[in-house]
Amino acid sequence: MDGVNFASQDYLSLSGHPEIKAAAREAIEDYGVHSAGSPALVGNTSVSIALERRIADFLDTEFVSLFPTGWAAGFGVIKGLVRPNDHIVIDALAHTCLQEGAQAATRNIHLFGHNDLAAARDKLTTIRAMDAHNGIMVVTEALFSMNSDTPDIAALQELAHEFDATLVVDVAHDLGAMGPGGQGHLGLQAMVGNVDLVMGSFSKTFASNGGFVAAKHRAVTEYLRFYASPNTFSNALSPIQAAIVLKAFDIVESPEGDRLRQTLMENIQLLRGHLHTAGFEIYGAPSPIVCVKMGTESIARLVSRHLYAQELVANLIEYPAVAKGHARFRLQVMANRTDADILTAVRGIATSHRHACIEQSDSAIPPSAPGGVF
Repeated sequence: MDGVNFASQDYLSLSGHPEIKAAAREAIEDYGVHSAGSPALVGNTSVSIALERRIADFLDTEFVSLFPTGWAAGFGVIKGLVRPNDHIVIDALAHTCLQEGAQAATRNIHLFGHNDLAAARDKLTTIRAMDAHNGIMVVTEALFSMNSDTPDIAALQELAHEFDATLVVDVAHDLGAMGPGGQGHLGLQAMVGNVDLVMGSFSKTFASNGGFVAAKHRAVTEYLRFYASPNTFSNALSPIQAAIVLKAFDIVESPEGDRLRQTLMENIQLLRGHLHTAGFEIYGAPSPIVCVKMGTESIARLVSRHLYAQELVANLIEYPAVAKGHARFRLQVMANRTDADILTAVRGIATSHRHACIEQSDSAIPPSAPGGVF
């Protein structure tokens, strides 16, 4: 697909980094290309074990369990830990892997309004009034991928503890790409090491497939190793993937990582500013996810069709990923995008939107009756 790429998830542009490619080649020479087993059955390697330790240190937790994908980690942490009589209190806009993990684990699912702390409290109060003993898992994201907004993580953790519940925070989109030292919104909110369970993905910033769950207690990760089916019954990360992510952590935590995050945020602010000047509404706060409101699906699809002529590659997000009538383009910003790339994106969306509005307006005009008006 030709055009300036604002559709890929490679926030620090590490996928083509020479040190990342060198780490992959070295892993192939040392270990081959395949883990050849699940984590429960000797699929781990010294590289994956080192990666578990690295993530635990980075997040100030004690133990980490790796998963073959971020989706598997989100699904697995819920399905693996929640029993049929337990309860799940989950943000209504949480990622599909979290929603489907909840549906697979229990019928006792309680959705609360997006980032609505009072609504979460109401759900917890109601649950504890009728069930004082079964477990409750509270589930949210540190950075929501369709809205670019974030909850008050400290307040949610305090609320979870008040009701003897366990908080899970998904850090897939912000870890590595944002916050002090790349610690994402956990770092920005001074919550590193203070959240019950953290799950994340390597596919957004760390240049590889894979995911993880980080916990304070070994019992949690050991339980997941044998009871989270996406972990137990899938092959472990290959040594290549683990080596890539380890090297990505080296870069993320280095002065180069700081520079890449600064450049990334400058690109984000520039893109959001130009889009705002062009008259578009942008969802949420500055992050690598820049969601541009289109509104109706009909307009959004016309814009998407015109984008091909504007040399812009961007993802259209519509129902069921978002509510009907709230279609949007999700531009995903990378550190290696240039000012010219950003201007191309803004011009492309503005021009395509203008053409789409004209096209829709023309199609809405009823044809004249043959022979004139009677």
